[in-house]
Amino acid sequence: MSVIEVKNVNRSFQNGKEVAHVLKDINLSVEQGEFVSIMGPSGGGKSTLLYLLGGLDMPSSGTVKINNIDLSTLKDKELCKLRNEEVGFVFQFYNLVPNLNVEDNISLPLMIAGKSKSEYKDKLDECLRIIGMEDKRKLTPRELSGGQQQRVAIARALVFDPKIIFLDEPIGNLDSKTGLRIMELFREINQKYGKTIIQVTHSAESAKYGTKLVRLVDGQIQSISNIQQ
Repeated sequence: MSVIEVKNVNRSFQNGKEVAHVLKDINLSVEQGEFVSIMGPSGGGKSTLLYLLGGLDMPSSGTVKINNIDLSTLKDKELCKLRNEEVGFVFQFYNLVPNLNVEDNISLPLMIAGKSKSEYKDKLDECLRIIGMEDKRKLTPRELSGGQQQRVAIARALVFDPKIIFLDEPIGNLDSKTGLRIMELFREINQKYGKTIIQVTHSAESAKYGTKLVRLVDGQIQSISNIQQ
């Protein structure tokens, strides 16, 4: 079953009198439980495509559907709810709040949605267990390594138990050894917990952790292939 369906999507940006066509006629289907890696040269439109898939941006033309819902038909409030509760995002920069501890950083989406932290205590404990940081819940970001901070960002993306997780260069700020440990964690989250994952990456090594490879060149899909595990 397709959880994401992209049809004839174009995205252009006006820059003065110039129009930059960043994405051109994108068609893509993502099935439940897939781990899709989007690769291609810098400036080829990878992050733009990811933001469209996750509802952070809207196409100039064409449609993006999540669970058969056309994102362009949603009101701002509905779109915010979807982004906060039904999908998760992990970025290159961890975007943790410096004066909040690990537990509170993970709980941030709950606070934004007006949910009670105590109501999600079991889920919070599970997220800490998944990232292997139960003993560090009271530490602040400055007391953590880069890899640990990214693990907290991953747990924050998981706290609402979303079916889809979007990753934008998730190990771009980490050394290679730490980065591969994070990729192993993503593979576990994909396989053990059945999450659909879509990542943008420059790294061929990272892409190997996925099940499908999409090559994007100059705003167009050049190829889609399965990755042998």
